Amino acid sequence: MMQSDPKEDHKHSCAICHKRFKLKGNLNQHNRVHSGEKPFSCHVCQKSFARKSHLNTHRRTHTGEKPFSCDICQKSFSEKSTLKTHKQIHTAEHKYSCSVCLKLFCWKDSLVRHTRTHTGEKPFSCDICQKTFSQKSSLKSHKQVHTGERQYSCLVCQKLFRCKHSLVKHTRTHTGEKPFLCDICQTAFSQRGNLHRHMRTHTQEKPFSCDICQKLFSNKVYLKRHTMIHTGERPFSCSVCRKTFSEKAKLRRHIRIHTGEKPFSCDICQKTFHKKVNLTIHKRIHTGKNLFFCDICQKTFSRKDSLQRHKKIHTGEHQYSCSICPKLFRWKNSLAIHVRTHTGKKPFSCDICQKSFSLKATMEQHKMKHTGEYSHFCNICQKGFRIKRNLIRHVKTHT
Repeated sequence: MMQSDPKEDHKHSCAICHKRFKLKGNLNQHNRVHSGEKPFSCHVCQKSFARKSHLNTHRRTHTGEKPFSCDICQKSFSEKSTLKTHKQIHTAEHKYSCSVCLKLFCWKDSLVRHTRTHTGEKPFSCDICQKTFSQKSSLKSHKQVHTGERQYSCLVCQKLFRCKHSLVKHTRTHTGEKPFLCDICQTAFSQRGNLHRHMRTHTQEKPFSCDICQKLFSNKVYLKRHTMIHTGERPFSCSVCRKTFSEKAKLRRHIRIHTGEKPFSCDICQKTFHKKVNLTIHKRIHTGKNLFFCDICQKTFSRKDSLQRHKKIHTGEHQYSCSICPKLFRWKNSLAIHVRTHTGKKPFSCDICQKSFSLKATMEQHKMKHTGEYSHFCNICQKGFRIKRNLIRHVKTHT
């Protein structure tokens, strides 16, 4: 039987690069590579595409449609190619091993990217601002900062994003979806990166090392914070009092002191707090749960710092000395308070009547006279008190 000539089968030739095609439609589609023509436009964000199939795939970023499903774990995807890559998680052999931490990978390029967390290598550079990145995808996302392009739109709140990945992550804030599950403790996460960081709590892996003191960290963010101890860097400044901070989150918490915002509320007594950690500690008043105990006298405490202060009673340690008189103190804040008895300084002022106080606690108790607020409550009869010692006296009336 005579074989057909491939050139006869692919009879349509590109006039520019001479690539041959079997069908004229494929040649017409190919010609757009040279002409730059993009005749298919998205009616939502007006982004245009050279191929109709690419437009159809893009539209799913707006609709949230995920028609391709894994027949092993039922996870769904918007693109067939992404599903194909995902299925290799179930079938691929983990044959590539990191020489530093011995972590295993299915694919060689995954190992190469991981190795950069140890070496700090950033081979991808922005040709506009010269900022470097460890991953090509990170560079691509960064470049959109310069162009200002935000082509991906959230269907719920219409917020715009530079990259598809950011839109997908954002959408989970509306849906509450947490598709990434820890197979050890079953904790679910909305982002893959959060799951990876969480897994290190089980494996004790600490791949990030301080190049000054060699201390190890499980999280790159923790390393960055730690490094500021050595550099003394405090890049975030309060616009009201000019106090500086090493972290943006700490600045946000500090600003609540000026605004009076207390976004964290106790669901039992409705007391509000500036910080979430303060609410967590406060709730132990209602539950009676004390997590920290002294190994010398077995006394329990709701806060770790309270336990540390208590232990100095057993050691008799008085490391803080007054420069004016020979008095010694166990705690630094006790020394600071004592020094005010020499200087007469009263740094805490009531913003209602402008009366000033040497102690913050005294000022806060004073403000409750204006507001009628109570900070301490009896667990037995729910009576409220402004001062803790008054609550302690009251509790004794029940016993």
